[in-house]
Amino acid sequence: MDMTITQKIIAEHAGLKEVHPGQLINAKVDIAMCHDVTGPLAIAQFTRAGVKKVFNKEKVVLVPDHSTPNKDIKSAENSKILRLFAKEQGITHYYEVGRGGICHALLPEKGLVVPGDLVVGADSHTCTYGALGAFSTGVGSTDLAAAMATGELWFKVPETTKFVYRGKLKPWVGGKDLILYAIGEIGVDGALYQAIEFTGETIETLPMDARFTMANMAIEAGAKNGIFFCDKITEEYTKNRAKRKYKLYTSDKEAQYKEVKEFDVSKIEPQVAFPHLPSNTKGVSEVEKVFIDQAVIGSCTNGRLDDLRGAAKVLKGRKVSPNVRLIVTPATQSIYRQAMKEGLLEIFVDAGAAISPPTCGPCMGGHMGVLAKGERAIATTNRNFVGRMGHPESEVYLANPAITAASAILGMIGSPEELGLRN
Repeated sequence: MDMTITQKIIAEHAGLKEVHPGQLINAKVDIAMCHDVTGPLAIAQFTRAGVKKVFNKEKVVLVPDHSTPNKDIKSAENSKILRLFAKEQGITHYYEVGRGGICHALLPEKGLVVPGDLVVGADSHTCTYGALGAFSTGVGSTDLAAAMATGELWFKVPETTKFVYRGKLKPWVGGKDLILYAIGEIGVDGALYQAIEFTGETIETLPMDARFTMANMAIEAGAKNGIFFCDKITEEYTKNRAKRKYKLYTSDKEAQYKEVKEFDVSKIEPQVAFPHLPSNTKGVSEVEKVFIDQAVIGSCTNGRLDDLRGAAKVLKGRKVSPNVRLIVTPATQSIYRQAMKEGLLEIFVDAGAAISPPTCGPCMGGHMGVLAKGERAIATTNRNFVGRMGHPESEVYLANPAITAASAILGMIGSPEELGLRN
């Protein structure tokens, strides 16, 4: 039987020669991850089950990143639960504030996830690691507790939809625009419980940071996971980071797909997702006078080095509108350090931005950028649901880092080209 890359990885971890869509299987996990919001729930279930030790202290990863640095007593208590559990269990990969960052940027950076892995995390954007050619998916805290205890978890094998991107990218268009456009085409449930396989000539030249962005937002189309083939670009990223040996998989030529969607990227301009769904997309040229109060550059979606470089290119020598708060959040300490070395942070500060330590705070409406009633924000984050970044009567618009930076300068949603910039 010919299989997709997702089916092959699942079959390997289930100890089976082949699997088919809809099949229920039990598979071994390579990494089980949680953070300070979902971790305490998982740890409580782990303890309630009477389990004494995690299945492998090297394969359970704990990252406090959501309400950190702690914003209140409750978040401090949650982080303490993670800290004590890590100490009690001798967890190797626990990343304290100031030594880690946002989990979905941190794990690939540290080489903890490698091609061919099966990864579960108690966070829906765990699908990010599919950029490395891994099967990775979000699970509930109870399932995560089971994975931490046994090293295994049950799955229903998903069908696969193939996204084929062809053509040359327009100026200022990147991974964020490719995935937003696709979500706009199929809707937030258009790939429900499916694997999205990203392919095509455009993808072959796409840098890793853009691939992470696209895999990250597969869940916004309802997908179980998003996945890329491991090619030379992936291997270049992985080879000096990987903590373990890894296996490369590709889909068979006769593999069966639920659907194949083709996109001519030469027709895709920078995208803006309007409230209150990531699928409510428009090209930036269609946006008319949407004034903003806040701009956020960062998150597990677009807080990597290429994202910061793109924003800095727009902001250099310019000032943020006096009516806008610009918050820049490097996704990890390592990215923060490199951005400092390259002079990016100086560009942001000179422009009038506030620079935050790595945190998920603004994206989830927790802290470091909560919106008041009636306020509007443009953000490089992944969700713009009602009340996502604060008050239920606030609004969030999603865009790539360059569009977000240009909007911060203009005081309204717009593009770098309106500032006279060419990419």
